[in-house]
Amino acid sequence: MSVGQRVSSDRQLARLLQIGVVLEELVEARAARHFESLSSREQDELHEDVRELLSEAGEESAEHRERLESLIDDLDAETIPFEEIELLVGKQYAQTAPDDFDGVLYDQLHGEETAYKFYDDLITAIEASETTFALDRDRLLETLTAIRAEEAEGVEEVAKLMEARE
Repeated sequence: MSVGQRVSSDRQLARLLQIGVVLEELVEARAARHFESLSSREQDELHEDVRELLSEAGEESAEHRERLESLIDDLDAETIPFEEIELLVGKQYAQTAPDDFDGVLYDQLHGEETAYKFYDDLITAIEASETTFALDRDRLLETLTAIRAEEAEGVEEVAKLMEARE
């Protein structure tokens, strides 16, 4: 399941929010895995600002997951197993591997941009829908808009770091 033209049911919304949760986990795990895959010399060579960015990105992803899970809990909808969602996210949003990118910052930029695009598409689909959901529509859109804005800030932070390192 991907974000379509509009969201038409609580069940569909719950699945899309679950995709957001897994996408957040994926972005966080990729950043950590990429950093850990570097030799200790390469890790030491990374400036403190890059390490701080990766740490903050992990904390932000955890916060986003909590906010999304809170929305899911308030929906009167059946969720689908984590493994199915993980498979969907892998097919739709994780078609690249960390080593497909030249450096940890490029990989992080890709993850931040992917998450931003997902939330942007989801907000658009919800706004196009006339469905009444089991949770407050304003709260839903406010939460998703805030997460999207934080992802946009993440894209900007990574881009600035990349520019400063050139």
